Amino acid sequence: MAPPFVLSILIVLFLLAGIRVVFEYKRALKFRFGKYIKTLQPGFRWIIPIVETIQIVDIRVITINIISQEVMTEDNVPCSIDGVVFFKINDPEKAVLEVEEYRFAITQLAQAALRDVCGKVELDTILSKREEMGKNIKAIVELETKEWGIEIIDVKIKDIQLPENMKRMMANQAEAERSRRARIILALAEEQAAGKLLEAGKLIDQSPSAIKLRLYQTLSNIAAEKNSTILFPFPEEVLPRNPVKKPKNKK
Repeated sequence: MAPPFVLSILIVLFLLAGIRVVFEYKRALKFRFGKYIKTLQPGFRWIIPIVETIQIVDIRVITINIISQEVMTEDNVPCSIDGVVFFKINDPEKAVLEVEEYRFAITQLAQAALRDVCGKVELDTILSKREEMGKNIKAIVELETKEWGIEIIDVKIKDIQLPENMKRMMANQAEAERSRRARIILALAEEQAAGKLLEAGKLIDQSPSAIKLRLYQTLSNIAAEKNSTILFPFPEEVLPRNPVKKPKNKK
């Protein structure tokens, strides 16, 4: 083969070896002999093979799981808590040059912050205020990652694992609370019913006919099943009743 032809092939291979395509949701940091040159924007790009290299950084929202952490709460209750961190890289240059393995660094920060925040509050606070706990963890993590060009979007607490004996105690507490509410409601109902019966009794006492009708209604309710026998030891007319006072005529 002729030397010019071989040289042409080598030049073509050299040019093809330097072709790079950067996607819209990524950025490429270009290094020349290990020194940072610039950040390549999305599109068709070319670098000098061997001399230059690139490092790709994803600028989309990234999700990292916080592995389950053993936490001792302020009221001395052991529990296992895990969560998730959402973050986004705003400055690819800082994310690569300022910290080694930013994913690992954020994971470690989130784990330490989770243990610190949840260890300073009681178990009831963690269970009822997960959103607030997540915001406190986020504030601690983003304070460190701000210098790395990374924005912490949100931190969520996913699951809280409690010991079995603590679960039983919480179930008993919930059952006792519901029983207390039921008794209070029943007592209020009895109080209201007693008040209404007192008003009805006063109203019935004002009329002998009303007393007699009420007696007949009660007997009718008793005899509805037709399995009872009702005996009167004395006539109904001799039952005591309050005489109705007639209003005095004014002269």
